Amino acid sequence: MNSVLRIVTTLLLLSGCTAANSASLPYDAWRLGFSSPNYMEVWIETADVIDMQGIVYRRAMSGVSAIQTPPNNSGDPRGWPLRPGWGKGKYVTGADLPKKIFVRWQSLVEPQTYKMSIDIRDSTREIMRKGEKTFCAADGKWITGYRKAIVIGLAPGGIAKVWATGPCLTPIEITRVQAEVDPRGPYEGKAGGEYDSLSDESKAYVEKFGVPYGSWK
Repeated sequence: MNSVLRIVTTLLLLSGCTAANSASLPYDAWRLGFSSPNYMEVWIETADVIDMQGIVYRRAMSGVSAIQTPPNNSGDPRGWPLRPGWGKGKYVTGADLPKKIFVRWQSLVEPQTYKMSIDIRDSTREIMRKGEKTFCAADGKWITGYRKAIVIGLAPGGIAKVWATGPCLTPIEITRVQAEVDPRGPYEGKAGGEYDSLSDESKAYVEKFGVPYGSWK
């Protein structure tokens, strides 16, 4: 087989795998998003996904989570929102629905590095596949919506809460996970134990009020 034919064959195989992986979804792709409580800044080193076909998607998401840092300590980081948003994230294009999600992140207010594995149950995937008639106030239309997003809230102490949600639909809580400390520290020990600095707003809040451990049930 010459090199050109080999490349074409490989591309066809990859495109076939992508089509097969996403065939069970009633939409083009599902989304993975992250958020954190006010001022409780985190840095996501990596979020890796294993889909139902056993294919691994490395760094499906990384970087900062969605967060608010209102000035003058006017925000409240305690507890989880009643209606969490989509968070900051990405679509996991070409993937089937998730089976496992692995996350390693830095809680910058402590500072501490955590890692965890989230098992996505069949019941969650059924929620993500099920269409639901809903009214979108933003454009005044009825649509068939899907909870095509997994949103993960990350809080100090290694607490994570997981929801399935979608446009114009009420989020459904999926699970709560207690992560474990990664003793290697940030970047698997490759950063010499150094963490990024907090923003001025987060630093001011933590210095005055501390971290409200125990509020993220």
